[in-house]
Amino acid sequence: MTVYCATTNPGKLREFSLIAAHYGAGQLDVLPVPGLNAIEPPAETGATFVENAVLKAEYYSAFVDGLVFADDSGLVVDALNGAPGVYSARYAGEGATDAANNARVLEALRHADDRSARFVCAIAIATGRRSLVTFEDAVEGRLLTEPHGPNGFGYDPLFFYLPFNCTFGEASAERKLPVSHRGKAMEKMIRWLLKSPATRAD
Repeated sequence: MTVYCATTNPGKLREFSLIAAHYGAGQLDVLPVPGLNAIEPPAETGATFVENAVLKAEYYSAFVDGLVFADDSGLVVDALNGAPGVYSARYAGEGATDAANNARVLEALRHADDRSARFVCAIAIATGRRSLVTFEDAVEGRLLTEPHGPNGFGYDPLFFYLPFNCTFGEASAERKLPVSHRGKAMEKMIRWLLKSPATRAD
């Protein structure tokens, strides 16, 4: 079974492929939407991760004959009233680098005592511009005062996960897979796909 992934983020695509290989039992292939880089992206106008995931999945499903999934994920910081939230990828401005986004979060938390935070991931599946189902999950942690670790992407080097006693930037992708927001949300998606043959595109 093939399902198309609507992301231009190479880090996310690597994670999705790894998760599919782990949970898909050889029954699921994750491929990028063909010609995705040439498709004008939609405006992410949703107020929540779920709204943006649905918006993107429905939009990109018009370009594929089959099932498309899209995710919207990000960092939710309690001391920042939920920011950066749906603006996580562009917290430091449109086209911002991971380093710039991390620096802005650190600056915003400079005087904060509460550094609790969570990663949230929402995934939507669509076909023919029609959303079929959504999945959501999260992982709890706290933010350090400086980045640690070369692995992952986004805010991973700041995100300290207590059960690992290290940041997600210091953990391998394989170790993160069962506990990460993206891994848990996608596991739900894969289980649904493999149990719902009526939704499969031939």
